[in-house]
Amino acid sequence: MTGYTTDSAVMGLTARATSRIGLGRVGLLAAVAFLTAYLLGCGGAQAEGASEEEGFTRILNVEVEEVSRVTFTETIRLTGTVQADKDVVISAEESGVIREIVVDKGRWVQEGQAIFRMDDELLSSQVEQARAMANLAQETWDRRKRLYEEDQVGSELAYLEAKYLAEQATANLSLLEERLARTVIRAPIGGILDSREIEVGTMVGPGTPVARIVDTNPVKITGGVPERYATDVRTGTGATVTFDVIPDQSFEGKISYVGAVVNPRNRTFPVELRLPNPGGMIKPEMVANVDMVRRTLEEAMVVPQEALIRVEEGYVVFTVETEDGVELVRSNPVELGPAQQNEAVILSGIEAGDRVIVVGQQSVAAGDRVTVVAGR
Repeated sequence: MTGYTTDSAVMGLTARATSRIGLGRVGLLAAVAFLTAYLLGCGGAQAEGASEEEGFTRILNVEVEEVSRVTFTETIRLTGTVQADKDVVISAEESGVIREIVVDKGRWVQEGQAIFRMDDELLSSQVEQARAMANLAQETWDRRKRLYEEDQVGSELAYLEAKYLAEQATANLSLLEERLARTVIRAPIGGILDSREIEVGTMVGPGTPVARIVDTNPVKITGGVPERYATDVRTGTGATVTFDVIPDQSFEGKISYVGAVVNPRNRTFPVELRLPNPGGMIKPEMVANVDMVRRTLEEAMVVPQEALIRVEEGYVVFTVETEDGVELVRSNPVELGPAQQNEAVILSGIEAGDRVIVVGQQSVAAGDRVTVVAGR
């Protein structure tokens, strides 16, 4: 009885173990089969996606400008300061009190015109006295001369003494008349009486500043030109002048002076040009923008500066070419000439008629397909 029970138990355990092992193998096989199918499915999807990506081509929109040969003018631009052509401070030449202001500030005066008068009573009296003394000395000299030369009366010493006294009296009269004339202060140049430093009753002496006269037609513009342009600027060179405070107007002038020495502090040499100013619109100390023609190039190939792409070897320009009905980007290394404002001259690397990319050039590379959406 006991042996039967033991054998039966062993057989039961063996059967259950065999059953569990069988179920585990089936589950494992099922899991492997599922994983294989999943991986195969993902791989197929990835392959399909890669195939689609390989078939995609990027096409960018760009704008172009056709290159043509034009006349290019290179200019030298500098900033200058307006000055009056003549600027004179008037000083008194005689001592005295200002009695009259003939012309007030802001008025135009002619050269030699009286602008102030001083009290001249004392000098006028001295002039009358000197004139009387000169007349007496002259009469004495005339009498002595006649007696000595015609009648041989008198000594030579008395004759010479009378002569020298007459000359001295005449010289003294001339001096006093000159001093009297200086009591009237006159304009040494024609121009605007820009300032007045005195009032009626002011006591002045020789050298006292009394007024300032400026002549602003023409005006003078002074500035400094960089030394690299030393061979390009000379007397008589034409210039166009503009002012920020006078918009929409330009003025023409000519270089009147070119300095011979370069300023060591800023490596420029001084220039001056004169500008007609009949209406007085241009004021001294205004800031002027001066453009002078350096050179003119005929039949030059010019492109906008934004079309230039900086690379390690220099600069390139991207152009668009049509091949088999497809528009492709081409990279063109170029040699640059002079540049002015937003334009640059191309010496080599492109030809007239090439279509240069001017919008979108930063986003393309050689060989890219593009669509031209606008042209200039």
